[in-house]
Amino acid sequence: MRQDSGGPAGTKLGRRRVLALGAALLVLGGSAVAVVRTRGYAVPAGRTLVVLSAWQLAVVEDAARRIAAPDRPGDASIPTPDALDVAGFVDAWMAHMPAKVRRDLGRFLGYLEHLAPLACAMTTRFTRLGPDEQDRVLSAVEASSSDLLRAGFEGLKALVFMGYYRDPRTWGLVGFDGPQVGRPAEGWR
Repeated sequence: MRQDSGGPAGTKLGRRRVLALGAALLVLGGSAVAVVRTRGYAVPAGRTLVVLSAWQLAVVEDAARRIAAPDRPGDASIPTPDALDVAGFVDAWMAHMPAKVRRDLGRFLGYLEHLAPLACAMTTRFTRLGPDEQDRVLSAVEASSSDLLRAGFEGLKALVFMGYYRDPRTWGLVGFDGPQVGRPAEGWR
């Protein structure tokens, strides 16, 4: 049975309307936060993105720098993920993924950029953290109790390694002298 509020007719909002209004404000507020949190990223001049947005490219670049960090820092013989354009490889590879997988990876990148640092008691974006803090965030995600977060990290790590070790300049780092298929008689060097 419905009770009258005692006020003029039509002035009291029903529970459903209040919930709908609250949900709308939450969505709009979340969208506003998302817009603000994805500002301040720039695509380098001359670079065309296939799938990633500017902020996603920045997250992949920073994650690749940490995931494929050299064991011997400062050794000029070890190519950097930037020199090999690992993020560009990831962007191009994602174009061939099913739409749902692209969506999920994009969501994981959003988590890594905005929420994973908070889970590690850091109040800034992943891309604004120093290398040591980024390592802590990535380690926490890799060791997460959430299967989804660990799977997201493993997927990103696999893409980074595919992008990094596809280049012949990296093969010697792991003792690989190149593929046998299509091998020149004099070898790959």
